[in-house]
Amino acid sequence: MATIDTAGQGQSKSTYVRPNPLRRFVESRNGLGFLFMLPAAVFLLCFLTYPLGLGVWLGFTDTTIGRNGVWIGFENYAWLFDDPVFWLSVYNTILYTFVASIAKFALGLWLALILNEHLPFKTFFRAVILLPWVVPTVLSALAFWWIYDSQFSIISWVLIEWGWIDQPINFLGDPNNARAAVIAANVWRGIPFVAISLLAGLQTIPQSLNEAAALDGATSWQRFTRITLPLLTPIIAVVMTFSVLFTFTDFQLIYVLTRGGPVNATHLMATLSFQRAIPGGQLGEGAAIAVAMIPFLLAAILFSFFGLQRRKWQQGGND
Repeated sequence: MATIDTAGQGQSKSTYVRPNPLRRFVESRNGLGFLFMLPAAVFLLCFLTYPLGLGVWLGFTDTTIGRNGVWIGFENYAWLFDDPVFWLSVYNTILYTFVASIAKFALGLWLALILNEHLPFKTFFRAVILLPWVVPTVLSALAFWWIYDSQFSIISWVLIEWGWIDQPINFLGDPNNARAAVIAANVWRGIPFVAISLLAGLQTIPQSLNEAAALDGATSWQRFTRITLPLLTPIIAVVMTFSVLFTFTDFQLIYVLTRGGPVNATHLMATLSFQRAIPGGQLGEGAAIAVAMIPFLLAAILFSFFGLQRRKWQQGGND
């Protein structure tokens, strides 16, 4: 309300002054939240949305390094559909992601259950388990490159000393051995993330539930399957989603260890995209391979999203 003096009459009357809409929005709770989120939104727009849009655009062109391409529609994707190396990379990526994610979940859950018990030096062991995750990926890959060396491999040396084998194992020269070797390296690196995340989830479960079930005669396996696992499901969904995304888009580990060899046996879609786009110079083709990864990533995200909605099942009801 504002008081306005009418000229020449010495009288005053009140009029309503409408507040500024922009100021009202800024001072509101939603406006303040918007302002806090704006820097992150601008950052994502510049460093995520723009590269993604540029990659999708390049996938529809014949752009090469040093030459602007022209629009060719779906020709890159049609060519990839008939490319056996591309389909081999799809197979390798799915196999790599599936086996490594299952192994990381099983071993990570096992470690989380152990670390959740009352053990001596528990804090020390938690710190040690984090080391593979903290060490840069390139350093981890170089360490495994020496471990898998065809002549000086420590694994081969130990097995020869024990009399189990007669000659060194060709870890990175044989296609099947190379696939198993890179999967093992990825599992070693990814276990800490899964273990620590699941351990945090285990510590949110009230111990009174397990104690009550034990008093009722439930075995440790029954307590795990009826109490621990259902209550841990939301954490498992989030952790495994990130694990699948990290594994599916893995690049550094494969590129340092094998560069996709031998004979493309360890090429993932990410490494093949890089090889075709940068060393090969075919930016359009490399972008098309990268864009082809999006449906698989969306499937993993949607699986996690719908998994998080199963609250009725977690509470013992019907879905």
